[in-house]
Amino acid sequence: MTVLDSPIPRFHLAVPVDDLAAARRFYGEVLGLSQGRSSDTWVDWNLEGHQFVTHLAPEGQRRIHNPVDGHDVPVPHFGLILTVAKFQELAERLRAADTEFVIEPYVRFEGDPGEQWTMFLLDPAGNAMEFKAFADDSRIFAV
Repeated sequence: MTVLDSPIPRFHLAVPVDDLAAARRFYGEVLGLSQGRSSDTWVDWNLEGHQFVTHLAPEGQRRIHNPVDGHDVPVPHFGLILTVAKFQELAERLRAADTEFVIEPYVRFEGDPGEQWTMFLLDPAGNAMEFKAFADDSRIFAV
């Protein structure tokens, strides 16, 4: 099945960055995303079949933090829900690139509905990203 055949709708997300060269290094080399179209002010990325775009916006953005499970979670943030194996692989890739985590990879809500691995990091422009993996995908929206 191709991305176009997926029964799950794909999202489009655009985020501000203050340095396109740094964004290319981070998203292309560190995260390993393939690059699509680009111009002097934006770059399209393939984020597991989703269209993710970095737009040059030197002014930056406002950020807040919310307490969750004993951590200050940055808002806004975005990311992907991965398999546990892919989550661990990405965590190792990020560690090998000397990534500074906002919240180190750990298991959140252990033993409760929605148990998940999670990690938070910032891209070079300060955009917060969360990658997670559920112990049981059927419990993603469990209460």
